[in-house]
Amino acid sequence: MAGNNLQFYQSGYTIDDQHGQASEQAYYHPQAAPPPRGYEPAAYSSYGVEEMDVTASDGIFGQMENSQQPVYEYSQASGFEDEPPLLEELGINFDHIVAKTRVVLNPLNLADPNIMNDTDLAGPLVFCLLFGAMLLLSGKVHFGYIYGVGLLGCVAIFIVLNLMSMISVSVGCVVSVLGYCLLPMVLLSALSLLISLQGIIGALLTMATVLWCSWSASKLFITALQMDSQQLLVAYPCALVYAVFALLTVF
Repeated sequence: MAGNNLQFYQSGYTIDDQHGQASEQAYYHPQAAPPPRGYEPAAYSSYGVEEMDVTASDGIFGQMENSQQPVYEYSQASGFEDEPPLLEELGINFDHIVAKTRVVLNPLNLADPNIMNDTDLAGPLVFCLLFGAMLLLSGKVHFGYIYGVGLLGCVAIFIVLNLMSMISVSVGCVVSVLGYCLLPMVLLSALSLLISLQGIIGALLTMATVLWCSWSASKLFITALQMDSQQLLVAYPCALVYAVFALLTVF
């Protein structure tokens, strides 16, 4: 009779729900999660894990020290003492600039042939800016004319020298020589601030300045290119270039 009184009611609970609850419990309560299959406590002991981590960390840090040690030794050995000066890296040598300036200011002295090995452009750039600044002080804005005439003059002198000389000349050498020999023209433009150059005295000073510039340039060219007997031939085209700068100064 007792067994006949038992009644079973259908419910929505399934075995899959039981597995879902178990996984949920393991997610929110990790300590309650069952151990994996083949679990061996000795293999996952605290001592074994610590020893494994220390060994791995020692290997990683050892490799890092070995890889960083040569860089440290190189930086200690080189330092900044072996670095060249900044002006030398830029190609600016004040000794050569002073030597070339002295040669231009005194065209009667002999020039050193090795002085043209350093074809720096710092001095010519400074002299061109000074020449333009002096003309600007006298009310003449001729910066474009200065660089335009200078560019055409350098190209013309470069072609003439390569046709006349057995030794090839570089463009840097031509620009450097013509730029340094512009210094007397800078002095003439500074003198034009004090006196007028449109009279007889001004004409004589202008002619003397053109001859000064062309003679200095031709002397440097024949010294660098070993053209001892051709200075007058080299001075003529140089005089034509500097005559244009003289016209910019006078008028």
